[in-house]
Amino acid sequence: MELADAVRRRRMVRSFSGEPLSPAVLDRVLELACSAPSAGNTGGWDAVVMAGPDETAPFWDATTTAEWRARSRRWPGLACAPVVVALFVAPDAYPARYREPDKQDSGLGEGIDAWPVPYWFVDGGFAALVMLLAAADAGLGACFLGNFRGEAALRAALGVPEDRRYIGAVLMGDPGGDDPPSASVARGGRQPSDVLHRATW
Repeated sequence: MELADAVRRRRMVRSFSGEPLSPAVLDRVLELACSAPSAGNTGGWDAVVMAGPDETAPFWDATTTAEWRARSRRWPGLACAPVVVALFVAPDAYPARYREPDKQDSGLGEGIDAWPVPYWFVDGGFAALVMLLAAADAGLGACFLGNFRGEAALRAALGVPEDRRYIGAVLMGDPGGDDPPSASVARGGRQPSDVLHRATW
């Protein structure tokens, strides 16, 4: 698939068939994500890859509540995702990298407060987007779930070091049948003429 086709085809799929994902396909998606851009080539993100209901159950237990599951129209489809990739970033890795000789003149080695933009979140977002595009290229459904609750519980359940921040998870698998459209779709998308400012605003 051409890149343009993958970009146009990509959408947030929130209902999955539950069929297991081929390990070879999953590995290809994850390997592509490892090529995502990273500030200073810091590579300050890690992923916990969970496949199958036994491995994904702790994710759902930490990040959802029984009340939410009971009222969510999306829960039945989301719960069938055969793969959940939880993404974590390491903020402290960035000042450490920028204290190295080739970057020390930047002044960003002083600590995370010296960073006008928290590039650990940017880099994690790059990795998530590559996963989403690679999943579309492989003919899979995928979506990104943000970090709304349960970060500490999820770190504990998965054995993630406390210095890492959870940013969200990419779910992947064969699309399922019932996938209610998001209410956000009704807003429509912005056109290039609304977004792009040539030479000046």
